[in-house]
Amino acid sequence: MLKLKLTKKAWAIIILSVSVGFGILAFVFRGKMVYLQNLGYLGIFVANLIGSASIFLPVPTLLTVIAAGAFLNPLLVGILAAIGATIGELTGYYAGVGGEEFVKDNKNIQKVERWMDKYGLWVVFVLAAIPNPFFDLAGIISGAAGLSIKKYLIAVFFGKLIKFVVLAYLGRSLIAIFPFVP
Repeated sequence: MLKLKLTKKAWAIIILSVSVGFGILAFVFRGKMVYLQNLGYLGIFVANLIGSASIFLPVPTLLTVIAAGAFLNPLLVGILAAIGATIGELTGYYAGVGGEEFVKDNKNIQKVERWMDKYGLWVVFVLAAIPNPFFDLAGIISGAAGLSIKKYLIAVFFGKLIKFVVLAYLGRSLIAIFPFVP
């Protein structure tokens, strides 16, 4: 049986290519991402998987969760959004695993790295729990630093779970306050 062993640089290129591909898809279909909620729970999972797999490109997954929370069970929306987003965040982690030499001189990465040196996994958890532009950096740094993937995924999942459950319930609250009339 032929075994193919990829170098870290090859992994970085593959992961970056996948991430860019997801980013391009998400950018091209950005206006349609909110409509994935029409697919129900599966749509929420897919939207968050795609949105989180695109590194550094903003995708309106937060709006999708808020909108879906208005009409579906907010707890299930939050859980499925968190699972999809957690799986999608593996692109950043593996980009760090394969490309640590590409990110050493970035000032934003150095800032998040100092936070992680001081506070550890709490930085990953907090950055996953709040909407912010730095989470992709935490994923890249986690991979580059050799953080256990299991610990990374646990911190990401619970942070994302809190964020998405809160957003889904926000959607439920908004629909109660401002009911839409068909």
